[in-house]
Amino acid sequence: MTRFLLVPGRGVPFPNHWSRQWARAHRHYRWAPEPPGAPYVVEDRVAALQAAVAASQDPAILIAHSAGCLTVARWARQFTGPVTAALLVTPPQTDDVPREPLPFRSIVVVSRDDPHGTFAYGRQLAQDWGGELFDAGPVGHLDTSSGFGPWPDGEKLVARLAGPG
Repeated sequence: MTRFLLVPGRGVPFPNHWSRQWARAHRHYRWAPEPPGAPYVVEDRVAALQAAVAASQDPAILIAHSAGCLTVARWARQFTGPVTAALLVTPPQTDDVPREPLPFRSIVVVSRDDPHGTFAYGRQLAQDWGGELFDAGPVGHLDTSSGFGPWPDGEKLVARLAGPG
């Protein structure tokens, strides 16, 4: 049975954020870790993700938003595990993100008007990570303040990742 691990960003998503809705709606979705809020300490987040991945040998798909994308890239640099794919949503622009190819399939969702990173930066990360670029259009940071709530396109992307590779 495939596990779906939600990797939170820097803050705590509002109750109507798409990631919170998915966690409530799907019994196989788990937080890795439950969103702790600020401060974002990358070593703590990577350790929490490792604990969640290592908890089972069942395949896992990682679903990361914002700084959670950085957590996934750092985790992949340090650890291995039964991760088969990752949905990496609106990674923020920062200088200290690993650029090595990820050892699993990925889709990198990039916004045309994200206040936390340019489209060109996101496109380059997708290329560096060996992932597929998904141009989400002008969707801000794809968070509650940008109007997301429900995000049916994201659920379709997860379904693609869960299907045959």
